[in-house]
Amino acid sequence: MNREKELKPMDAEQLRECGHMMVDFIADYYKTIENLPVLSQVQPGYLHKLLPDSAPTQPEPLQHILEDIQAKIIPGVTHWQSPNFFAYYPSNSSIAGFLGEMMSAGLNIVGFSWITSPAATELEMIVLDWLAKILNLPEDFLSAGQGGGVIQGTASEACLVVLLAARDKFLRKVGKNALEKLVVYASDQTHSALQKACQIAGIHPENCRVLKTDSSTDYALSTDVLSEAISNDVANGLVPFFLCATVGTTSSTAVDPLSELGSIAKTNGMWFHVDAAYAGSACICPEYRHYINGVEEADSFNMNAHKWLLTNFDCSALWIKDRNALVQSLSTYPEFLKNKASQANMVVDYKDWQIPLGRRFRSLKLWMVLRLYGLENLQNYIRNHINLAKHFEELVAQDRRFEIVTPRKFSLVCFRLLHPSKDEALATKLNHDLLDTVNSTGTIYISHTVLSGKYILRFAVGAPLTEEKHVSAAWSVLQERASALLKTV
Repeated sequence: MNREKELKPMDAEQLRECGHMMVDFIADYYKTIENLPVLSQVQPGYLHKLLPDSAPTQPEPLQHILEDIQAKIIPGVTHWQSPNFFAYYPSNSSIAGFLGEMMSAGLNIVGFSWITSPAATELEMIVLDWLAKILNLPEDFLSAGQGGGVIQGTASEACLVVLLAARDKFLRKVGKNALEKLVVYASDQTHSALQKACQIAGIHPENCRVLKTDSSTDYALSTDVLSEAISNDVANGLVPFFLCATVGTTSSTAVDPLSELGSIAKTNGMWFHVDAAYAGSACICPEYRHYINGVEEADSFNMNAHKWLLTNFDCSALWIKDRNALVQSLSTYPEFLKNKASQANMVVDYKDWQIPLGRRFRSLKLWMVLRLYGLENLQNYIRNHINLAKHFEELVAQDRRFEIVTPRKFSLVCFRLLHPSKDEALATKLNHDLLDTVNSTGTIYISHTVLSGKYILRFAVGAPLTEEKHVSAAWSVLQERASALLKTV
């Protein structure tokens, strides 16, 4: 693509030439990713010093741009696909997911209504029915009935749209002026996305019940605590309307008791949402499916295929029992979008199931993953990561200087280094220092949380390239840095 060439944005032969160069670049990146610092070591503002302050007037060769990516962009990337990435939760990439993303970009449709690309709507319905059946979700969540699935960008979006649907459903029942009386319930381990959703939905901050959890329930929401909160609110003339339970909390993979919580929600006529953004992927394995027992009581259920199911970001699967609740809350129908299929109510228009109008052809990625890998391989992929986490847990347990803080359920281990003095403030500083010194090496990347006032380190296995040798090497780094820190105590 030299400067003399006429601009042909989607010329087939130029695409072929440049596409090969880009695939080679990405393949080479994955060949060497293990050798790169996992956590970017740059300082804020680094890129402003390396790039010009205005866009070029004339075209530049792709090779020069790739060289800039290698020299200037890659150093500023934290490598989520590195086999030594153990922070947060995983954000999986795979060849199948990448190819699906490539196909989506190549077709570049904007599938807000069925008519704008029938295949985009229908494939999304089919592939989410497939995944629902793999998870053994209730038939109410399948597209053949009144419910169905939809791909959102993130679990945050999924939480927001079902909260809006629930809010409007209740306001139609109790009166539009009752917004100030609506109450939301969740544990203090629930993702902060719910708080943001409440802010957007206009739920009064004082009506957001963040219920305390502790180690006695492994940080799961207590049914007694919930029941007491609901009783108090009803006695004060408030309207309990939304309960969010979590399967695999962000801090420690706590699992809320879905059956019991669902029963409470049903008794009180509340909307019951289940967030299984991380751990939902594990439930494709029969031996872990019991963690979502009780999902039949839920009005909506969400899991992120882009976390741990090899589907490149973004692909957050949301199922709902009553699609009309979403449509009534989110539908707009301007003249320029009217068409025969929609007006005859013969089709699903996913624009009415989400916040934006436009939407990408994301189902291609999930379809490619399920077809190219098959269920059996995906189950074994999950099991392998859980076994690697178990291996790490065993290594930690053998070193008396450390403690396991919460029981491991999936592929996350919560642990910390013990301070000789047993002083909690000193223990916090010690573990904070351990986190900083380990991450500054660039050899591994882990993150932290706080449980019952204790500063905790999190080791989450889930990157596609991670093997036992990477887990063992990570533990060696932690031991070595812990030894150095303890000498200074």
